[in-house]
Amino acid sequence: MRTSVRPLFYLAGAVLLWGTSFAVTKSAYSSLPPMYVVWFRMGMAVIVFLPMLRWVKRPVYQPGDWKLLAVAMICIPCLYYGCEGFALSFTTSSQAGVVTAVMPLIVAVSAWLVLRERPGRRTIVAVVVSVAGVVVLSLSGERQASAPNPVLGNLLELGAMLAAAGSTLTVKKLSTRYDPLLLTGMQMAVGAVFFAPLALASGPVRLATVPVHTWASIAYLGIGCGLAAFSLYNSALRLLPASRAALAINAAPVVALVTGWLALGEIMSVFQIAACVVIMGSVIIAEFHGKESPPAAVPDEVLN
Repeated sequence: MRTSVRPLFYLAGAVLLWGTSFAVTKSAYSSLPPMYVVWFRMGMAVIVFLPMLRWVKRPVYQPGDWKLLAVAMICIPCLYYGCEGFALSFTTSSQAGVVTAVMPLIVAVSAWLVLRERPGRRTIVAVVVSVAGVVVLSLSGERQASAPNPVLGNLLELGAMLAAAGSTLTVKKLSTRYDPLLLTGMQMAVGAVFFAPLALASGPVRLATVPVHTWASIAYLGIGCGLAAFSLYNSALRLLPASRAALAINAAPVVALVTGWLALGEIMSVFQIAACVVIMGSVIIAEFHGKESPPAAVPDEVLN
């Protein structure tokens, strides 16, 4: 398979898994507190990863890598899943999925701040417009049983996207010397340890009463949306610039909207639909800008 085609398959698989994760996570929350769901999914991913460790290529460690690894692990899973874990307790899976559309733009801005690469005017406009769309999406959300505080929930999801952008930049640098599966396994292992006390602090749960479908959801989240999806995305980062890989996340909101509608019966107001159009439109502007000139993200010659 040609190198130009292979990363597209990686990204398509990751987006499909991540897009469906919002509705599945929301469903799991009906039986378990958020931090328990995150903890169990991390633990399940680690259990599946450990037997694979013997086939993972040994990393080529360079002085200072521990700093990049620390940043990557703090961003994902700690900050990312911490924010997103609570976000879906306050907003709908559809709204949370749409907020993820700003992640590629955050990557471009982060590269500008970290690497001093000034983005073009279109990218700057796209960032401002997309943030405005997120604000409209949040403020126009109606309180309901599944979304008691959409403003807070969407802001937490936005925080998760900031963490995801930080992870993208650091993993891009590390992925040339570290096996993508190893990086993903390390993230899941750190998450299993980090979220254990947070889950236990949420209070006791009766595991015997947890429905089978909830355990199935956790397995899907841990193995599919966690270990498999991040391995696919990290593999794509080895072959593509960070900005191009991040732009694939634009398709996740579409998957999230469809699964939220089909699986959970979630609906969106006219203002929210308009906000979705604004967010997606701003992302398209940034994508066209990326085709016209070099992307304002992490160039390979700087990272490698």
